[in-house]
Amino acid sequence: MPIDYSKRSGGQESSPGRVSLSKVTLTKNTPSVSLSKQGGGDRLHVNLNWTTQAGAATGGRGGFLKRVLGAVSSGIDLDLACLYELSDGRKGVVQALGDSFGSFAAPPYIQLDADDRTGASGGGENLFVNLARVGEIHRLLVFAFIYSGVPNFDQANAVVTLTPASGAPIEVRLDERAGNARMCAIALLTNSSGNDLVVNREVRYVSGHQDLDRAYGWGLNWAPGRK
Repeated sequence: MPIDYSKRSGGQESSPGRVSLSKVTLTKNTPSVSLSKQGGGDRLHVNLNWTTQAGAATGGRGGFLKRVLGAVSSGIDLDLACLYELSDGRKGVVQALGDSFGSFAAPPYIQLDADDRTGASGGGENLFVNLARVGEIHRLLVFAFIYSGVPNFDQANAVVTLTPASGAPIEVRLDERAGNARMCAIALLTNSSGNDLVVNREVRYVSGHQDLDRAYGWGLNWAPGRK
C-alpha cells in the first residue's frame, strides 16, 4: 500500500499543494510510494552508486575517492538497467549491454546516460524517465547487475535513488543478503491509474537476465551480449 506523505513528521499537516522534500527510504515495512504524491514533475532521475570493498573502510563511493584510493583497480563494473513495457504492449530493455541506451524523447521514454565501467564517475550511473509520457508507460523494472568485478552485491553496498523533477528523493538500498547472485531487481514502477507510477521496492536477487525475466513475466527472448 503506498505511503501517505500528506503529513510532516511530528504530526503537523503540510500546506495544501505542497510536497515534503525529505528523503524517502523504501523498506520492507514501507515498500511503496506514489510519484504523484511525491510531486512528480516531467522527469524521473534514477541514480545507482556504490562502495567498492577497497573504499568501504573510508566510506568512499563510486567516484573521486575510488581514484584517490586506487579502488578502480578492483575492476568493479556495476550496471544500472531497466526493463520496460509500454501501454501499447511493446517491451524491451535499456542497458549498456548491447548498446541499448534507449531514448528520452521517443519510445521507450527511458534513457541511460552512459556506462561507467570502472566507478570513476562521481555521479555513478544514471537513467532518466520521461514522466511527461507517463500515460504511454505500463510498467518499468529498474535493476542492476555485476558485469565484472566483485563476486556479489554483499561487497558493493549499492544504493539507488529515484529523484522526481519536483519532489523528495526516493532511496532503495540493496541491503538484503545476495549470496552469489550477480543481478538485483531494485524497484518496480507500475502505472495503474493512467497518469501515475507507483514505485515498489523489490531488492530481489537473481542469477541473470533470463531468471529476472521469468520472475516478472516479461517474456523477452534473450541472447548473449557484450559491451
